[in-house]
Amino acid sequence: MSSGITLSAATRQNLLSLQDTSALTATTQNRLATGLKVSSALDNPVNFFTAQNLSNRSTDLGGLLDGISNGIQAIQAANQGITSIQKLIDSAKSTANQALSTQITTTGTAGTDYAAPGSSGASVKLYVNGTATTATIASGDTIDTAITTLNTAAGSTMFSKDTTGKKIVLNASAAVEFATTAGQTALGFAAGSTSAATVAKYGTGNDVVTSGSNLTVSGVDTRKKLAEQYNSLLTQITQLAKDSSFNGTNLISNGDASNKLHIAFNEKDSSNLDVQGQDLTSAGLDLDAITGNSGSTVDGKGNFLLDTSITSTLTSLSSASDTLRAASSTFGSNLSVVQNRQSFSKNLINVLDTGAANLTNADLNLEAANSQALSTRQSLGISALSLANQAQQSILQLLR
Repeated sequence: MSSGITLSAATRQNLLSLQDTSALTATTQNRLATGLKVSSALDNPVNFFTAQNLSNRSTDLGGLLDGISNGIQAIQAANQGITSIQKLIDSAKSTANQALSTQITTTGTAGTDYAAPGSSGASVKLYVNGTATTATIASGDTIDTAITTLNTAAGSTMFSKDTTGKKIVLNASAAVEFATTAGQTALGFAAGSTSAATVAKYGTGNDVVTSGSNLTVSGVDTRKKLAEQYNSLLTQITQLAKDSSFNGTNLISNGDASNKLHIAFNEKDSSNLDVQGQDLTSAGLDLDAITGNSGSTVDGKGNFLLDTSITSTLTSLSSASDTLRAASSTFGSNLSVVQNRQSFSKNLINVLDTGAANLTNADLNLEAANSQALSTRQSLGISALSLANQAQQSILQLLR
């Protein structure tokens, strides 16, 4: 059933124009309020879903940035640990070199004149820097003969006689110790004594006695203290390596294959980097503590007593430095890769966000101009509608 109200064609056209203007005004106002020209799939399905995919990937990469950042910090913590360990290695080298430059000497003059041994002769067992040797002095040997025998057994000219020609003098660049007090007194030196430190000093059954009042051994205690200082530095190396962690990740205290840092660079983890951990503790660097019974056999020639042991230690320290440099180079290369990927990911996120914005964001300047134009258009439409109804208003005046 048709409407009982009759509108002119001009009036209907103006009403339709006002409705169109009202709809456009609503759209423009929505864009100004949200800042989006595509806020739902109804606005533009292609742009909407494309922008959504770009935004989703940007969000995924943003989540990976935290893992990349943590990876950078873990590698930097390891690198800082390596730098500090190298300083401790340098200190250990200095300690070992100081021990090597510390001269060990045994000096003294017999307290009594030399007396030729009786019919059974005399057996004098010596330890020269821990190596046992025995000089057999025959019955009736003169002091000169006895000195020759002693030097031959010791492998060095360390025994001589004093200016009187009656007393034996010991002047050695080594730690010379006697196995028994009988050996000391046979040469005219005052007898020492047995102490806990000299029992089995150079292995089972290899006892020595103290030097006694006529002999002085120097340098041994100094080297022993330096060995203790060296051991303390090794402990610090291990502790420092174990403390070089970040957020529970430590790349320099464990060289197991399972100790690795995995860093994902994309949302599918098809692009990634595994940073393998290394054991840079003193044990991992193959640095052994100096003990009183060091060496391939338990012979007590430790505490930096032997120059050869010190030079061997210095060789191990140089090897440890080479290992640290190689590790530092490896971690540095990995750090460069991760930092580069971090920068790339940040820039890619910006590209993705910008691409999504280009598809959905409204031009606010344009929309503001549209709003102003639509407001003017609406005013004009209302005026046009008023003019379209002017003829009917004239008839209304006649009826009055």
